[in-house]
Amino acid sequence: GPKGKGSTALIMNELSDNNEDHVPSSDHLTAVDGTQHPNSAETSIPVVDPNHKIIIRNTADDDDDPPLSSGAGENAVDDDEMEPSESEEEDETDGDDNAPDQCTKQRRTSDGTEIGAVVVNEQAPQLNRRFYLGLNRPSVILRNARLRRERARRRREGTDAQNGEVQSSTNQSIDVENGGTQRSGRAPLNSSTGRRTSSLNSSTGNGVTSSIVSIMSAIVARASSTGQNLITATLVEEDEGEVVVAEQVGFFERNSKIIGIVMCSMIVLLATSLITIIAIQLPTSSPTPSPTTLDSRPTLEIVQERGEVRCGFDNEDYDKDLCRAIAAVIFGNPDKVEWIVVTPSNSFQQLEDTKVDLLSASITHTVEREVMEKSTGAGFSFSSPYHYDGMAYLGNATLVECAQNQKRFGVCASLFICSLDSSTHHAFLEETFPSDFFRVVSSREELSEMLFNDGSCNVITDDRSHLLRIASSHQDDYGNFTISKKMITKDPLALVTRNNDEEFSDIINWVVQALLFGVEQGETKNSTLCQNYSNLTGHASDLNFMNAVYCVGNYEEVFVGDNSNRGMNQINNGTGMLYATPFGDLENGDDTRDIDGIAASLFLDDIRQKRSLNCGVVVPDGFVGELRESDKLVGMSVDYCRTIAAALFYGDTNLVKLSSFSEKDNNSFYALQNTTIDVLFGRRVEKKYDFISSMSLGGFHFSLPYYIGNGTSSDDVSFFSVTTREDDATFSSFVNCVVLATLYAQEKGITKKNIEQMPLSPIFGSELNWALRDAIAYSGSYDEVYAKNFGDVAKEQRGRNILNEYGTPQIHSFPGLSP
Repeated sequence: GPKGKGSTALIMNELSDNNEDHVPSSDHLTAVDGTQHPNSAETSIPVVDPNHKIIIRNTADDDDDPPLSSGAGENAVDDDEMEPSESEEEDETDGDDNAPDQCTKQRRTSDGTEIGAVVVNEQAPQLNRRFYLGLNRPSVILRNARLRRERARRRREGTDAQNGEVQSSTNQSIDVENGGTQRSGRAPLNSSTGRRTSSLNSSTGNGVTSSIVSIMSAIVARASSTGQNLITATLVEEDEGEVVVAEQVGFFERNSKIIGIVMCSMIVLLATSLITIIAIQLPTSSPTPSPTTLDSRPTLEIVQERGEVRCGFDNEDYDKDLCRAIAAVIFGNPDKVEWIVVTPSNSFQQLEDTKVDLLSASITHTVEREVMEKSTGAGFSFSSPYHYDGMAYLGNATLVECAQNQKRFGVCASLFICSLDSSTHHAFLEETFPSDFFRVVSSREELSEMLFNDGSCNVITDDRSHLLRIASSHQDDYGNFTISKKMITKDPLALVTRNNDEEFSDIINWVVQALLFGVEQGETKNSTLCQNYSNLTGHASDLNFMNAVYCVGNYEEVFVGDNSNRGMNQINNGTGMLYATPFGDLENGDDTRDIDGIAASLFLDDIRQKRSLNCGVVVPDGFVGELRESDKLVGMSVDYCRTIAAALFYGDTNLVKLSSFSEKDNNSFYALQNTTIDVLFGRRVEKKYDFISSMSLGGFHFSLPYYIGNGTSSDDVSFFSVTTREDDATFSSFVNCVVLATLYAQEKGITKKNIEQMPLSPIFGSELNWALRDAIAYSGSYDEVYAKNFGDVAKEQRGRNILNEYGTPQIHSFPGLSP
């Protein structure tokens, strides 16, 4: 019949020499009350007395059953609930591996339906192990030790496993009130004894009755739908044993480990987040910048307060003289110079870090360096070139010819070239020779050493003028060496300043103009005219630029040498002066830097967003007609306006607004200054418009000239350029680059039909990558623009408005220095 409310479930551990001997050999079952029942197939299974016990055995460690802890997704038994594996027992018991580890449990139930069993040997499938937490369970170590002691005792006593069976029970018991769900686990300490309940009954022969009739096989699996893991159990009869009552375990106690892990993880995550937030908000500690770095005053004011100009130079005499000329203009004293030696590899960084005020170190002017120089990521301002040079080779005559022709086989296989690091020559070698045919050095002294002394290189490359000086200083060794006559690259050398102070940059540029003007006017060094200022002026336009000539000397005096060997570095007398400044690498850094964020111009963005370019065009007095239909210089100005529009708007030349201005007043400059127009065409370059004047005008930037007048060498020659404001250096560089593109196309033979040969220009932003191609697609080369407006004029009749293709004199001063 159904069990009474006083029935219990007893959990026991059985030890046996034979782990297949799960069922005791007794023919009878002994109930708690002492009644024996036959255990045979013919004997009917008696109804369990209300005081009978339910024995549940976990057989997970039996040979025929998989371990409870196997595989992910199974609800594995805790490691310390499991008995040692068979291999472990062999090690511990000297080969005794036949003792099964049978974990049994007992419980008290109030209703047979709760466990699904009401008679002996009937399975109790509803017994759910998931919700029990073991109380006071012996540890694995203690249990294993007990097993080893028991087996050792049996061996000593010679106990026959067939005549008896040792039964051990941990009597881990749990009381579930009112049919609650269960989970196996630790049993509490006996309230009366204060120790674990344990019974060890042994008997031999036919008198042994303490045994288990039927075994529970525990198969634990995670049920995805119900989330429960059932253990199969059967009702049995058992000898009397001590029953220990356990408390029902609550949710938090059952899941204490999981809750603890989750809480710890949340604490760690919260702490990490707080540390990250604090680290972001707190200011980073960095070295305090020098006062010069933080000084936002004009450079002229800083230099005058310091009392000397910091000049970065490269050990050339004319480098020093240029700096002395600048000091003479600023202070009236050419000796107020602090000399700081720089190298090609660190010069721009020294200038960017304000360690020097300017560079006079034979640095080539390129558009790339105007916009974003590689080593610093910054743009710089360049004066008019003070020396036109080019890359040449010095070395063994045969190998120099190999280098010029870029041959690397046969007699040229031994070619090895040395070049200065971070120079335009180094960049050229990288494009034309494999890396195993050249190396770079840090100084010109090292360059000379490599060729003449240790023989590390058999050819060196540098500006041709420097190679001439190197060769002259090694005349004894020069017999077997030669300098290439052909200049491989173009190197317009200029003074360099930071581009965030256009006033100081203009001062440097007009010092160069003064040196040229001195030659043109026959002015030479004259100490009596060298004005030593009693009071320093804070206005650049008030400086005495002729002090550069009177205190130091004119251009020819500074650059001492044979005039016949100066080539382009002579005053131009009316021959072709159009010269394409090298682009450099207009794709510089697009794989490592955010070009759009660094080089892009706010003004460029504004113009592109409003989809209109406002151009001012200066016209001669009495001009009548439509600007779009004009020719000559006015028509050329209109075409350059539309060429810039094509570069800005993907080739659309209609997005322009043209306004005309008279050449007799300054209204065009006022319109540019107050942003009525964006760019101005047709105005002459003049000193008074380069500096801020008393008329509140000035501070303008002038591009390369697109048309040059035909005055004599001693006259104020007119240079017509595109004029922009100085408040956006990148926009001014972009405009200059478009003008330069027409000269470059002429130099390279590029026309409207082969624009793909024009370089890309992502340095101005990804949207302007095709700007130069779009420009030439509209305008064509310089000769095409010139012919459209002036007709088919022979080159010999165009005066200075042809390319300087043959190295003829190139230099001339801008107007404005005459008394």
